[in-house]
Amino acid sequence: MIETLPIQAFTDNYIWAITDHIKVVVVDPGDATPVIEFLESRNLELVGILVTHYHPDHIGGIHTLLEKHPGIPVWAPANEAVPHATQRLVEGDTVQLPVGEILLNVLDVPGHTSGHIAYHGALESGQPILFSGDTLFSSGCGRLFEGTPEQMLTSLKKFSALPEDTLIYCTHEYTLSNLAFAMAVEPENADIQQRTIEVTTLRNENRPSIPCLLSSEKKVNPFLRWDSPLLKNSVEDWADEKLEGETAIFAAVRRWKDCF
Repeated sequence: MIETLPIQAFTDNYIWAITDHIKVVVVDPGDATPVIEFLESRNLELVGILVTHYHPDHIGGIHTLLEKHPGIPVWAPANEAVPHATQRLVEGDTVQLPVGEILLNVLDVPGHTSGHIAYHGALESGQPILFSGDTLFSSGCGRLFEGTPEQMLTSLKKFSALPEDTLIYCTHEYTLSNLAFAMAVEPENADIQQRTIEVTTLRNENRPSIPCLLSSEKKVNPFLRWDSPLLKNSVEDWADEKLEGETAIFAAVRRWKDCF
């Protein structure tokens, strides 16, 4: 049975481990130490590394992991400088994981960084999965360090078009703070209220709020609700201006979140 398990790193990062309980592929290993501890405690063999973008908290552990596991593949975005990459990927490429029968499709999702990619596919059970890196978070999205609002909106639309039951594996535990912002934007949204209760319970029990379901995200995540009239009205009130078009609405939501 294939499982996707979180390895906690730094203060709020998740390094995802895709494992059949013999072999494992890790996603965005910013720190080698918790990965090594995870492997040794479970007697697992590291057989590959997936990278979504080049930020240090996503690639910082690769060198040390390769010293201990030389020769394993490192899949990474073609348009970013990721050291030790063995296969550089763009949208349309696929990755056949050496764990189970999992085939991942690559999406170009610029916005957070200019060359950010994501991986989507399905577990052997048929469950759709998405490794979104820092493009889409639970109830939020990444800051626009290098891309434009139009680019990020286009990227998020790619995610929104995936199957409703897609499990989203993002890389930071930001859910409660993101929900606080979502509540400020849509205070009457009952789905946000319910999700806040659920996530508060999880975090009080020191359990991850991730993965999250795409169908739920469309109800609570302000960055996936650019077509909501209620959200539009709220953002226009905050911006004190009329907003025409999805990109203008999205950009205003991002500006609001940046100063929230």
